[in-house]
Order: sequence, then C-alpha cells, then structure tokens
Amino acid sequence: MSWLNRVRNSLPFLPKRTTTDNLWVKCPGCQEMVFAKEYEDNLAVCPRCDHHGRIDADTRLAQILDEGFDLLATPKVAEDPLKFRDSKKYADRLKQARAKSPHSDAFQVGSGTIDGRAAVVGVQDFSFMGGSMGMAVGSAFVAGAEAALERRCAYIVVTAAGGARMQEGILSLMQMPRATVMTRRLKDAGLPYIVVLTDPTTGGVTASYAMLGDVQIAEPGALIGFAGQRVIQDTIREKLPEGFQRAEYLHKHGMVDMVVPRGALKRTLAQLLDYLQPRAVAA
Repeated sequence: MSWLNRVRNSLPFLPKRTTTDNLWVKCPGCQEMVFAKEYEDNLAVCPRCDHHGRIDADTRLAQILDEGFDLLATPKVAEDPLKFRDSKKYADRLKQARAKSPHSDAFQVGSGTIDGRAAVVGVQDFSFMGGSMGMAVGSAFVAGAEAALERRCAYIVVTAAGGARMQEGILSLMQMPRATVMTRRLKDAGLPYIVVLTDPTTGGVTASYAMLGDVQIAEPGALIGFAGQRVIQDTIREKLPEGFQRAEYLHKHGMVDMVVPRGALKRTLAQLLDYLQPRAVAA
C-alpha cells in the first residue's frame, strides 16, 4: 500500500456530498438558474423575469381546483385507426408518450370546486405529444362538457396544444366540430364556458374550442395563434409587428378579455363564476 493510500485511509474524510439533478431549473425566458424549490413554490413562474413555464395537467388541476376534486376517466377510443406511420409507427409514439406520463392521452378533466364554486375543469397537457388534438382529446373534452351539463356548473378549459394530431388525419379534424357543438350545448343550458389560453395554443385547437369561451383568459406571454408566424409573414409578405400572437398583443386588439398571472388565476376564476353563475343565497 502506498503512503498516499495509507494517509487517505487513516484520515476521517467526510462522505461526498450528494445533490439531486433537479436542484436548479433554467428559466426558458431569461436563461437564469432558479432554485427548483423557489420555482415550484412560485407555481412554475420565474421570480426574476415572470416567465410562465409549462406545467402538466395534474399540476394545473391542483392549482385551480380545491383539494379533493375527482379526476374523470379518459374515454376509450380506437387507437391508431389509420395504422399511420411516418419515421416511426403511431402506436410506438403513443407508447413512448405514455411511458413519460401517468395518463393515456393529452386531455384530463377534474370535477370539483374553485373556492367553493362548483366547476368542471379540462386541461390540455403539452408534454403529451404537444397536446395534440386527436380522438382521445376530443372525447375527453366532450366528456367534460357532459359532466358540466349533468352537474349544472361551469366548464373551464385550459388549452395548450400544437394543433390537430396528424397521425389521425380527418378523424382528428372531426374533433373540432364535436367540441364546438358541446360549447353550444353549454350556452343553450345557460352554463358558463371559460377558456384559459396558455403557451402555446395553436392550430385546430385555436380554430375551435379555444376561442369560443364566454370569457377568454390568457397567461402572460402565451403564444396564441392558428398558423405559425413564418407562414403568415411569407404569405402576406410583410414584417409582423412586435409581440404578434402573444397574449398581451391579442388582449390589446380585443381577441382576449384579460391577461391573468398564474398566481391570480384561481381567484379570478372564482370571481367570474360569481358573475356568470351566482350561487343561491341561503334564506
């Protein structure tokens, strides 16, 4: 044994300090490193630049609904009806997405209360195949609307999607009119339909249920639009204005009713429910 090993073995060295991989979070907005606990406590909003990070459906439901809400089962639909394949099979893409998620698809519905006001909340999860709208998403949206009709309460939908799911072709596009019909049924029943637009909300989702709310709320800085900016710019052959397709720009031009920070969202929704569907006053 060398003298170095003898010295090393005889000294009371402390064990090597261990740290978790997720101790710090890099903000996508300002690129600064933020302490993960601080970021989480601030609802995934950067405390330095106020960038609103993307969050999953379970986290969103827990932030909006009161404790003890029920999670509705995702309706069963035909998987891979077109036997689609691009660089890989659609069935394999679904397996890959489900391996990273506790849910079978990109839209989850919770039924409960918001500060004591009854509500059904549907949330689109961008982390599941870009929140793309396929038959499962469309069926889950419809199931959420039917639950709101049954409970005689508001239906709140939080959108985050890259558009229709191309692997399901026309079957994906058919979800647009299905969802639109359900928003009409809610209106006919006199029930509030509120949409919260988050980053990003694009494509066929924007062209259907995302822009049909009685009240349109957007998170700060959210990208909201139908076609991509490059496509629009190349089509009209003009430079787009600064902030085009961002929440603040749409609010300024009347396409969004309000821009609400995430920390104030639950309180704002509760106030809107009081306005749109007042609770009965006890005698």
